[in-house]
Amino acid sequence: MNSLTISELAIATKGKLVIGNESDTINDVVIDSRKADKDNVFVAVIGENLDGHQFMQSAYENGCKTFIKNASSSIKLNSSDINLIEVKDTQIALGDIAKYYKEKFDIPYIGVTGSVGKTTTRDMIYATVSSRFNTLKNQGNLNNHFGVPLTLFNLDEFYECAVIEMGMSHFKEIEYLANIVNPKIGVISNIGLSHIENLGSQEGILQAKMEIATNFNESNTLVVNGDDKFLGTLKGKHLNYKLKTFGFNKDNDIYCESYVMNEEDLTFVCYIDGKKEEIFIPTVGEHNIYNAMAAILVGKELNISLEDIKSGLRNFKATKMRLDVIKNDKMTIINDAYNASPDSMEAALKILGRYKNRKVAILGDMFEMGEHTEYGHRLVGKCAIDNTDVLIAIGKDSKFICEEANSLGFNKNNIHHFNTKEEAIEKIDELVNKDDVVLVKASRGMELEKIVEYLNK
Repeated sequence: MNSLTISELAIATKGKLVIGNESDTINDVVIDSRKADKDNVFVAVIGENLDGHQFMQSAYENGCKTFIKNASSSIKLNSSDINLIEVKDTQIALGDIAKYYKEKFDIPYIGVTGSVGKTTTRDMIYATVSSRFNTLKNQGNLNNHFGVPLTLFNLDEFYECAVIEMGMSHFKEIEYLANIVNPKIGVISNIGLSHIENLGSQEGILQAKMEIATNFNESNTLVVNGDDKFLGTLKGKHLNYKLKTFGFNKDNDIYCESYVMNEEDLTFVCYIDGKKEEIFIPTVGEHNIYNAMAAILVGKELNISLEDIKSGLRNFKATKMRLDVIKNDKMTIINDAYNASPDSMEAALKILGRYKNRKVAILGDMFEMGEHTEYGHRLVGKCAIDNTDVLIAIGKDSKFICEEANSLGFNKNNIHHFNTKEEAIEKIDELVNKDDVVLVKASRGMELEKIVEYLNK
């Protein structure tokens, strides 16, 4: 991060400098007191469980000299050698600083969202774009109202482009992030059932995802999955920005004609500008063909040559715990434990189903589905029928996966349900054999990476 003056912080946040020197500078913005030092500003944000104001003294003891706090907070720092700015809302202030800072860099920003696969889509776009430009992207899953600003603070003169993943679970959250990032290109991977508990319906999810185009005009481009039931309705609409679509259907701007999938990679034939092109990606799953096509369209919008786009995709590396294939001397483990929805469960099960060895699916609860909980888990049970030999379900709601599979004729002797991952681990040695291929997947809160760790011992 390049330095900002205290005066700039006050201007960006519309805050009041209570004490300090306007000409002092900071070289980083932090919200974790443990990372605070003399060159940082500590922004006392209030999270779900912790109030950052309670850690200002700790940050000060670590050497931090610049602070941003809520004017309404009664917590004080009794020190005269600090810079203190008071604002109405530190969370909003964090975003305001990020917006102010990113506008110092005249580079293209790509915003990425979607119900399923947005992190992998982001990583594929990053692979494509970084074949030509020095590119910034979110680290891990820093894609929310805290993570996106913290990502943008990493910008400096080295970067020529930024790919920013935007997550949400409620209305107006993508809009908030879009107002900070103002992406030149927006990408929506699909509309699934994730967070439907908060958004009411898939139509509501579409509305929330479309917030990425909040500030779009004729100079912007929205890239979407044209095969998606909901995003496909954008075709033919009068929009005040460019729309580019991808998919398997021939009415998309680019479309996949065919593909050959191996155990660890695939090659697909894609029509681009009316010509057949062969594209290789070092991962599997039909859903990843969609992700790659999104990356191709972004690359074309940035005038990256097709050869560079292909080269970038060949060098794609997925974020950990997203279809992360681990091979040891006992078995093959497909670690997809980061998160789950019915759509991503189905995609992972289809990948498992392609293996020739005995297949074991260890599946946990999917969260934030509200009244759709039973329906969503039963969809997974139906998909398990043709794609696994042994079904192990963990959690309260995963019982519906078992019930559906059983009702559709899955061998009940190979269906096992456990209330907790600890109970499953106690029995797992009896259920998993040597040379099995084991898929592990659930919502993040289930922490099924503990299962992966056990299996990989």
